[in-house]
Amino acid sequence: MRLLCLLLLVPAFAFAQEGPYVPPTDTAVQHKIAWWQDLKFGLLMHWGPYSEWGVVESWSICPEDEGWTQRRGPYANDYFSYKKAYENLQTTFNPTSFDPTRWASAAWAAGMRYVVFTTKHHDGFCMFDTHETDYKVTSPHTPFSSSPRANVALEVFKAFRTQGFGIGAYFSKPDWHSNDYWWSYFPPLNRNVNYDPAKYPARWQAFKDYTYNQIKELMSGYGRMDILWLDGGWVCPDAANKPPHYNQDIDMAHISSMARGLQPGLIVVDRAVGGPYENYRTPEQSVPDHPLSYPWETCMTMGDSWSYVPGDHYKPSSQLIHTLIRIVAWGGNFLLNIGPSPAGDFDTVAYARLRDIGSWMSVNGSAIYGSRMMAPYGHDRLFYTRSADSSTVYAFYLSPDKVDTVSLPATITLEGFTIAPGSTVTLNGVRIPFSGSTLQIPRRLQTGFVGRYAVVFAIKAPKHG
Repeated sequence: MRLLCLLLLVPAFAFAQEGPYVPPTDTAVQHKIAWWQDLKFGLLMHWGPYSEWGVVESWSICPEDEGWTQRRGPYANDYFSYKKAYENLQTTFNPTSFDPTRWASAAWAAGMRYVVFTTKHHDGFCMFDTHETDYKVTSPHTPFSSSPRANVALEVFKAFRTQGFGIGAYFSKPDWHSNDYWWSYFPPLNRNVNYDPAKYPARWQAFKDYTYNQIKELMSGYGRMDILWLDGGWVCPDAANKPPHYNQDIDMAHISSMARGLQPGLIVVDRAVGGPYENYRTPEQSVPDHPLSYPWETCMTMGDSWSYVPGDHYKPSSQLIHTLIRIVAWGGNFLLNIGPSPAGDFDTVAYARLRDIGSWMSVNGSAIYGSRMMAPYGHDRLFYTRSADSSTVYAFYLSPDKVDTVSLPATITLEGFTIAPGSTVTLNGVRIPFSGSTLQIPRRLQTGFVGRYAVVFAIKAPKHG
């Protein structure tokens, strides 16, 4: 039975990033972060049996009264019936159109250079062949288990790695299917563990072992891994140790040591926790309002939802490209999410957006990849980056909001930036005269087509000697 659901709201957590950013001391990790920062643009995918109902991933089985946890459909009035039906989606999940090579090709053509895939979300369903639970895509209870591509995470990582992507594994620390997290002796009360780990240390240790073992599987059996992207920041040490915020210490030092022993230089992202295991920070569905000095990445949905929703509203290409420019100009990376359908493919609109972004990146990617922040950074419709060797400054001139085509005025003043005498300024191979901070746009560029979404002026410093 298909559950009719209009649950389009997205959880917007208050990310408690306590204290200053703690940079890693491991030189291999430092080098990996610098490599990752040069990639700039990545793909995130939330996918699981929940796509069959077109509902928010996991959260509708969480007994919290939030906008994104509301239940809809024939089981909505009884929580336990709903949860049972939700978990029973495992028995019908059969994405026969699953073709990760097509995803990888489309993402690469769009200019994306790394991928983060949900190996397990909070509901506990594993999109990889774990030996720790039968609640997984390769279980005999799941129809897709008969496919030679049943180990979905492995197939995704192989396809994207072959294309040249950096590889990241999303993994949820909370697991609402595990009897050692939501113990069946007690009803779940909220997103947190439903018992006091200090009172039942053996059960909590069993959950810690379960988590450690699953991450070890991912780090040892799925090829080269660049990023371990951990979600569920409430699973962390809590000195207050008061319900509902029990001390949920899963021993990140132990996990990180193991993971980096298997994957040297691994970037660990213990989201929203802070400290030495949050190697970069991840503002969600938002872009900071100023440049940030530490490594960071905005994760954002292409549509309104993280997971697949039929008829979802996808952000226009102009908005996605403008967002990418703002993020890169302020020193961050952009991780853009697409939720695959229950059949195992992207919506046709998502593919169209990727093609539009790719067309723009094929012309302007040199101003994005490997670029560095540069004051005055930018605002409104003008943003700046520079090349790593500082030989070239890139000035992005954006189209107005909700407008695809760029129109150039007679002059553009680069506020806060003065062009050095002897520099060369070009747009689409055309030399642009300038005086001080002002670009003098040739008449033919004012009246003709110059580009969609944003154009980039390349300002090359004068050569000396």
